[in-house]
Formats: sequence, structure tokens, C-alpha cells
Amino acid sequence: MVIPRLRISHFVPYSRANGPGLRAVLWVQGCSLGCRGCFNPHTHSAGGGKLLAVDELFDTIAALGNTIEGVTVSGGEPMQQPTPLAALLRRVRLETPLSTLLFSGYTWDELKQLAAAAEVLASLDVLLAGRYDAAQHLASGLRGSANKSVHFLTGRYGPTDLAAVPAGEVIIRLDGDVELSGIDPLRW
Repeated sequence: MVIPRLRISHFVPYSRANGPGLRAVLWVQGCSLGCRGCFNPHTHSAGGGKLLAVDELFDTIAALGNTIEGVTVSGGEPMQQPTPLAALLRRVRLETPLSTLLFSGYTWDELKQLAAAAEVLASLDVLLAGRYDAAQHLASGLRGSANKSVHFLTGRYGPTDLAAVPAGEVIIRLDGDVELSGIDPLRW
């Protein structure tokens, strides 16, 4: 039996700037889209980060219990690892009350052409789709640029929920490391 694994860049258990409410955020590792001006270029190398079993990631998320409202997946490009991503999101959907939000650089039309996308989309509440375009910088409603589209795939959230999310935050870890997070943490 093959154990599904996701290559991840990092995981933050608590964030308010990556979706509605307090959320866990998982940044996957690996992206071949090459959007100029990407805020996360350190997540592009397909060989970087670390491989984690989907079950281990799920257990980490589930252990947060009712302290979070949902899970956000960003990257890198999550849809370049569709099979393990679908396995993780399916468990979150079926075994927890948590909401799910995903950032993808693929457009809605491109996603509809990807064979494994339907499995991922079936477990999402919100999808933000499209490549970041620095010339159309927006940083509002979780959209980094105006060309990105928002897809509410369930009735759980709407535009006002995304508009209420802060553009950025500073996370200070227990070890003293500082991380900037959100759709526009440098200008916020």
C-alpha cells in the first residue's frame, strides 16, 4: 500500500490573514507556474520542503480541534500535488467541521481540464484561482491581483467574509522567529 504524502514548505496552526476566522495554513512545496512577483518564491523548488504523510498532516490539523475555523492551502502550487491534496481535504471535509480554502495559480478553466481537480474541488468551500499578476496588484478580499477569480463552492462563505480578512499579519513563534503572512503583508 502506498502512503499518500504531500511535499510541504511549512505549516502555521493559527492565522487570521489567510481566510475567514482563525485558520491553520498549509503551504505546499513546488510550483512550475513562475508568476513574476510571487510572494512565496521559496516554495517553488519541487525538491524543497519536506514530505509528510497525509495522515500525519490530518492528525496535526484535527488535534487543533475547535480552536480553528478552517484550513487554508497555499503554496507553491497545491494543484501540482492533486492526489495527496485530495486525500487530505477529503478527510478534513468528512471528519471535521472545518472549512477549506485553497489558493491556486491555475485559472478556473485550467482547473476544469486537470484530471484530478474535481476531487479537490469537491472538498473546498472557497477557491481563489489564477496566476498572480503584479501589474494588476490588488491585495483585497484575499485576491493578490485583480485577475484572480473567487469561487464560492458551498454556501459557507460569501464576499463579505473574504473582505473582512486582514491583508497581513505578523506571526511571532515561540522560538522567536517572525513570519509575515497574508495576501499583502509587506504593504499592510
